[in-house]
Amino acid sequence: MAIRFPGIIYAKHILRRTNSFSKQAASTSLDVPKGYLAVYVGESEKKRFVIPISYLNQPTFQQLLNKAEEEFGFDHPMGGLTIPCSEDMFVDLTSRLDEL
Repeated sequence: MAIRFPGIIYAKHILRRTNSFSKQAASTSLDVPKGYLAVYVGESEKKRFVIPISYLNQPTFQQLLNKAEEEFGFDHPMGGLTIPCSEDMFVDLTSRLDEL
């Protein structure tokens, strides 16, 4: 009997699609430690954050992934996963996730 985690499977699908065809993602993937992923956040100017993959299990982070899919589909302009929210909102969210 297998246990399924639809949120994790969905997030892995997004990450596979966004990182598979980008030179920028390939060149910057070396400085991302195992167990983490790089995301780009911001409304006009994008800032790069390296976050733990454990965030992918969190419902609030999954809402951001859904918003990213709606806005960008699987073609992210920065080459990596782009989160369409303000930097302040993202920092606030990740601070709350760190407390869990």
